[in-house]
Amino acid sequence: MSTEAEKTTTSGAAAAAAPAPVRCQRIGCDATFTDDDNPDGSCQYHPSPMFHDGMKEWSCCKQRSHDFSLFLAIPGCKTGKHTTEKPITKAVSTKPAKAVPVQTSKQSVGADTCSRCCQGFFCSDHGSQPKAQKPAATSDTNIVPVEKPAVPPPKKKIDLNEPRVCKNKGCGKTYKEKDNHDAACDYHPGPAVFHDRMRGWKCCDIHVKEFDEFMEIPPCTKGWHNADAA
Repeated sequence: MSTEAEKTTTSGAAAAAAPAPVRCQRIGCDATFTDDDNPDGSCQYHPSPMFHDGMKEWSCCKQRSHDFSLFLAIPGCKTGKHTTEKPITKAVSTKPAKAVPVQTSKQSVGADTCSRCCQGFFCSDHGSQPKAQKPAATSDTNIVPVEKPAVPPPKKKIDLNEPRVCKNKGCGKTYKEKDNHDAACDYHPGPAVFHDRMRGWKCCDIHVKEFDEFMEIPPCTKGWHNADAA
């Protein structure tokens, strides 16, 4: 009896001493690991990002996207071991910085021709300005145009037990529709803001300089998980 008790005590102590898994800090990985379970090649990550004229690019593999969610979903191009050390990342530009004269709002281009506004990104010059409404075309014939009824999109059948990945910005969690509710998701409504070497979220008005600090900005809104978010 004493031998069995000693075995039980030894196995219980070993289980209690097992290290808790920690999260990898490499960009593009986000997996959990332990020191005992961290073989070479288990981590898939990106060494560094690059932002230029509204385009987001991984300088390591030249993969790029205008959409920030699609940019973060690009699989890592490098492999190695997981680590808890935060990488030192700096967003670099493809062109040397040039001195640009400061323009007033009257001298700057309009929102319709601004490259950042046309790409859907926040612009410090036109972010708070409403879009100009085009004047309605007038006609002397007094013809009333007939509007065609909008065709609703076909309803998508969803398995309540099927694992789905939330595409809300800042979430990315796997969930089942049966467990989804109005406070299940922590996310950023957005949009993400990249301007003058600063990056952040317009929804919570937090801006930082380093990319890893931007990735750690906590979500500011709760809501439903959404696997079909744009």
